[in-house]
Amino acid sequence: MTSKRSIHAATAAGAFAIVLSGCSAHLERHVEYETIQPEHYPVLTATGYAPVAKQQAETEQERILLAMRASRLEAYRELAEQVQGVYLTGSTQVSDMMVQSDQFRTQVSGLIRGAEVVRSYPVGDYYATELKMDFERLHHLFISTARPQRVKNIIYY
Repeated sequence: MTSKRSIHAATAAGAFAIVLSGCSAHLERHVEYETIQPEHYPVLTATGYAPVAKQQAETEQERILLAMRASRLEAYRELAEQVQGVYLTGSTQVSDMMVQSDQFRTQVSGLIRGAEVVRSYPVGDYYATELKMDFERLHHLFISTARPQRVKNIIYY
């Protein structure tokens, strides 16, 4: 007798579970999103230097223009190091408890958006370029393309 009751109870429970799962699958909902806004924005700065005399050009004006460009690219590299980090590999070879060779290699790779040249100026025989990257400006650039959101409210019908 108890086995018949338990079989009926299990069957009823299974049917009830199927009915409940069917009801929850048909619920309609409306999800509201809001844009994520950081509390504060950092500002990064970087300075790049390039020697004027070492530039391969025929005239002094061309060497200055090339040094300006090289210093700007060096400043961008420095910004990429700050934002993306530096990939560093190294090896040390030891023989008879004496260092035979010690080598390091660095690599920087990244995309810098929203940086602006603050100023570019000569410093003795070098040319210097200062860059600034305001993350508030970068955030607005990012928002205009990616539109990141989080759930604000869910309304079930």
